[in-house]
Amino acid sequence: MSGNSFQRFDTIPSAILFDGVVPLPIYAVTQMSLNETYHLPPLGTNGAQTIVSTHDDTVSLQGVLVGQTRFGAKALLETLADTSKRGTKLFVVGPKMSGLVLITAMTIRTNMQITKLTFGASSAKRQTLDVGIDLSYVPPASALASKLLDLAGSVVVGALADAGGD
Repeated sequence: MSGNSFQRFDTIPSAILFDGVVPLPIYAVTQMSLNETYHLPPLGTNGAQTIVSTHDDTVSLQGVLVGQTRFGAKALLETLADTSKRGTKLFVVGPKMSGLVLITAMTIRTNMQITKLTFGASSAKRQTLDVGIDLSYVPPASALASKLLDLAGSVVVGALADAGGD
């Protein structure tokens, strides 16, 4: 029995993080949760209240970085965490697109920032790194471009998933 981990890289990844230049596919996502917290405006507020963010979105991913590329993926995740705070290459598209794009089968989110990374290693799982990624949505002043990109991305990813599932 071999002590090597095996990962097929010719399949559709479970999640993709994209900063506008380098996409990071994560093939082995074992758990994902999307939390949406909605805020109610105070009673009697006027239309100016709509400027304030109405919800907070957070996404948590648990997964495994597998094989010889695991340390490169770890370094890239650390770089993405740093650049997601400072503004990514998507800022060139417009100031309303400055965070990371997260693409999964469950959701597509723009303007995400990595808030926490957790790495673990175990002798029971050779050539792997366990990874935990927490992301938060940072809304731009106007979220229309983000919503349109989310909708377009959902249609594209849904079509890819349907085509790959047959």
